[in-house]
Amino acid sequence: MTGADTTTLWRPTGPAELELVRGLEWRAWPPRLPEQPIFYPVLNEDYAVRIARDWNVRHDGAGYVTRFEVDTAFLARYPVRRAGGRTILELWVPAEELDEFNAHIAGEIRVVHEFHGPGGTGEEE
Repeated sequence: MTGADTTTLWRPTGPAELELVRGLEWRAWPPRLPEQPIFYPVLNEDYAVRIARDWNVRHDGAGYVTRFEVDTAFLARYPVRRAGGRTILELWVPAEELDEFNAHIAGEIRVVHEFHGPGGTGEEE
């Protein structure tokens, strides 16, 4: 989905990263850890849901899907990468470029789905 000047991206995330985003007032992604040289936003909501539900819940107890808009012209520098099937598409943003990437986010990062393991709470389990 693309707005007039922005492209919609999604990011599946766990509770720790989501707290860091909250601390950045929903306007930026936190710096990557040393073992995370790439930031991976995805281009398909269904793909983000699968990761949050099937991976983040298993590893972190909860998974969240966020949606955000980024300046389309800026995104042209990142080729779309296919990580599997035809709808499993992502961008690979080098960690050292994340500050610049964040500067091109339009508006707020929003949580659009959340998933919790057994005994958790949320819109979907």
